Amino acid sequence: MAKPYGRILLKLSGESLMGGGQYGIDTTVLNSYASQIIEAQRTGVQIGIVIGGGNIFRGLTGAGKGFDRVKGDQMGMLATVINSLALQSAVENGGGKAKLMTSVNMSPIGELYVRDKALQAMADGFAVIIAGGTGNPFFTTDTASALRGVEIAADVLLKGTRVDGIYTADPEKDPQAVKFDRLTFDEVYRRDLKVMDLTAFTLCKENDLPIRVFDMDTPGNLMKVVSGEEIGTLVTR
Repeated sequence: MAKPYGRILLKLSGESLMGGGQYGIDTTVLNSYASQIIEAQRTGVQIGIVIGGGNIFRGLTGAGKGFDRVKGDQMGMLATVINSLALQSAVENGGGKAKLMTSVNMSPIGELYVRDKALQAMADGFAVIIAGGTGNPFFTTDTASALRGVEIAADVLLKGTRVDGIYTADPEKDPQAVKFDRLTFDEVYRRDLKVMDLTAFTLCKENDLPIRVFDMDTPGNLMKVVSGEEIGTLVTR
């Protein structure tokens, strides 16, 4: 077993928040995520969180339907704020501590993200949810999670998904897909595996930020990961 992590950046998928629905937020999934975050929080691990917004609006899809790309991406940023508010509320209702920060000024909804303030809040025991992507169009929330992970000097970027790691192909479509336990960044490039978008992935590689992809939909898995259990797939230099 590896040593426990001291500080993590948790990337959550907006689509996963839909549960079995076609859009919106499934409160069962939301509360499961919140419970896992609270459980991990109580071990003393410092937690930063970035959530996608694809369950509400995806800028690139909107652009394909006639929206201006910049405005579409800004709508997507607002969708991440909605999801982040929901998660903050769920964590607080469950007895945990959460602070919402936004990449663009949205007071009083959330405090403007400042790295030093985020680090202080984490040191004070708050899970810091950083909403609004990078604050710029043309960048995904994967890239936002890589950027924030590097900024806060996280030990690892944890990508919580519906599948239990990285496979040779999409395991939901290909029953012959084989799971990897460990990969290097270069192996992911060489095999053209779809872990994160290229900008996000390159940012992690250049700053030596490991990525662990794991199944967040199974209760207890986040606790296993932060405690050092080697579940999912680890990508390192």
